[in-house]
Amino acid sequence: MSELMIGLLVAGGAVVVVALLVISIYNGLIGKRNDYKNAFAKVDVQLKRRYDLIPNLVESVKGAMAHERQTLDAVIQARNTAFAVSQKAAENPGDPEAMRKVGEAEAVLRGSMGRLFALAEAYPNLKANENMLQLQGELGETENRIAFARQDFNDKVTTYNTSREVFPAIAFAGMLGFGPASLFEIDNPEERQAVKVKF
Repeated sequence: MSELMIGLLVAGGAVVVVALLVISIYNGLIGKRNDYKNAFAKVDVQLKRRYDLIPNLVESVKGAMAHERQTLDAVIQARNTAFAVSQKAAENPGDPEAMRKVGEAEAVLRGSMGRLFALAEAYPNLKANENMLQLQGELGETENRIAFARQDFNDKVTTYNTSREVFPAIAFAGMLGFGPASLFEIDNPEERQAVKVKF
């Protein structure tokens, strides 16, 4: 075999190895991106569950807290905003701007829910209301589910980001369209705690 033929075989082999490496990196990143998208879908299910419970909660307290209309309206407005923002984020979970907006909307919702629960403490008839007790239990359970689903999403995003940042993936990830994904975080330390659901 001539030196030219050997050189061509070596070059061809190197091209095949690089192509296989790129294919492997691409497929691995696709799998990890799909994992975090699926994890966000689980977060979204739990958020929707909470969004569905909030109007029931407001209806339950509306009669007893009729003169607290501003607080009730704030809860519904915050719920509607958070719902719309989370729907937009579900289209592209991990997008830094979308995740920032979800975190902000959730902080506002948690704040308004906290004010509602603080006001409800002043109404003894609400504490004995069976419907309120049932909603309290469901909201508490939902908050726990949201926390677990958010943690799973953040774990999947971290795995994805780590995979795209290690060598040799870092050399190809940007060219292949794999940008960094953002965690679902709540910036305010007080907001890191679940909404206190207690009457």
